[in-house]
Amino acid sequence: MDGIKKVGQYLIENAEKIAREMIDLAIEHVNYQVTNEMLEQSIKNNVDFLELLANSFNETNDTAAEELIKWSKKNGEQQAAVFTQFSKIIKPYAKNRLMYLEYITKISIELGLSTEEVVKINNRICYLMDVSMAETMIAYETYRDELMSERKKEINKLSAPIVPIQKGIAILPLVGDINYERVQHLLDYVVPTMPDFEIDHLIIDFSGILMIDTEIAQHIFTIHNVLELLGIHVMFTGIRPNLSMVIVRAGIDFTSFHTFGSVKHAIDSLEKNILSK
Repeated sequence: MDGIKKVGQYLIENAEKIAREMIDLAIEHVNYQVTNEMLEQSIKNNVDFLELLANSFNETNDTAAEELIKWSKKNGEQQAAVFTQFSKIIKPYAKNRLMYLEYITKISIELGLSTEEVVKINNRICYLMDVSMAETMIAYETYRDELMSERKKEINKLSAPIVPIQKGIAILPLVGDINYERVQHLLDYVVPTMPDFEIDHLIIDFSGILMIDTEIAQHIFTIHNVLELLGIHVMFTGIRPNLSMVIVRAGIDFTSFHTFGSVKHAIDSLEKNILSK
């Protein structure tokens, strides 16, 4: 058994002991509270890394990286679920790399490895830790992006509620910034539910909107046309002068729409028409 294989075998046989000793050293440098669950997960991750490192000694860099990439993706997702700040994940990497190099160099010397063998092991450690850091970053970003996407969907649901106010009459209050994602949410999830509410008249209120662009204005009026095709009488309320200018610039013909200064005016108009029938 050559020297590098001896080190690999030693790492596998003593992985948990080494991981716990390294974690005890690393924990002295962290500036956040470490729970027992986080501690045990970190020990497990380090054990897994040591075993991957040991098994990689007989493989090429590319082959060794394949298994590590799978592990790093999983590790990145776990860390993303725990840490909200990416810096808390990246900051320990430099110290961890140095600890691994110093710890395993010491083991290599004690096992009688040559300088060439020690350098080869250290190069493998550096390469795999670089791969791990890159893949952890990618996995973290992917996880956070997916999480943010889900949160945006929830926000869209909360910010575009259908509010029934009388039999056959409901309000759709638009609040905050109107962007493409919110308009798409209205088209995909809100409009299809309209028949379930048995709505004859829908008041879309713009009083909570400060600004929209011409493209979004066109999408909103597309929603108007879709609702009209569903047999729902649509009224717009609370359109400020600046929003009116955006609508005009978008080339939308205002004359075919029912607009009112406020929700109250729209309801009064509806009640008047209903009583006159």
